[in-house]
Amino acid sequence: MPIPVYSRLSTMMRHRVSVASRTLAAILGGYALTSALTMLLLAALMPMPETMARVSALKPGFLIYLLILLWVFHARSATRAWAWLAAWTGVASALCWAVLKGGWS
Repeated sequence: MPIPVYSRLSTMMRHRVSVASRTLAAILGGYALTSALTMLLLAALMPMPETMARVSALKPGFLIYLLILLWVFHARSATRAWAWLAAWTGVASALCWAVLKGGWS
């Protein structure tokens, strides 16, 4: 029994929307999470000289971004990838804010 054309189109369209959503999640969400993690690492390295701390915090950022990009496309769904990125970006941002405001002591 042949599959109706509208069924195939909706399946193709759902796949395209999922890929587009994952691409946006990887680019925008990955950038936001990488930035938050880099700032957190920079805040942790503050006792070092400023230039050395910046370079030391930025270098792992490229690897972190690559790993986030790979994970977003490995996630079971685009919704799960977005939720994971939003949650971890919020956690990293809150930790960074706490460290910079002196909230640990």
